[in-house]
Amino acid sequence: MTTGLVHLHNLLRWVVLIAMLFAIVQLLLKKDALKASKVLLISAHSTLVLGLYQYFFGDWGFKLIQAAGMKVAMASSAIRFWAIEHISSMLIAIILITIGHIKYKKGGAPKTTLILYILALLLIFAAIPWPFRAEIGRPLYPGG
Repeated sequence: MTTGLVHLHNLLRWVVLIAMLFAIVQLLLKKDALKASKVLLISAHSTLVLGLYQYFFGDWGFKLIQAAGMKVAMASSAIRFWAIEHISSMLIAIILITIGHIKYKKGGAPKTTLILYILALLLIFAAIPWPFRAEIGRPLYPGG
């Protein structure tokens, strides 16, 4: 089951990235981006729920801190990434996505939403375990 959830989490990464890029393009073109923003919000929150489950009940995350201790976890770049950096960056990114969606839905300035989405995108890009990242890399697609 754990492997399936990791694969689903990996797959949803692409849904979030595509939805994010589509929403950003819609906002840049000054088109109505409410549907794109809603798809982004739903996919980001779905990915978050899967990620939180994996963090607390999977092998990568809270169990790493419990097994190794915080001092060891912070000293190892791989453990620190999975136990602290990945979840923190993604939580902040999803908070920015949520705030951007709410502001846009309530008729706020699209420019504010655009800025929040771009900041979230940068955080997501930085926190994804890309295959070229030696110790923490994951395949680009599920099962790859």
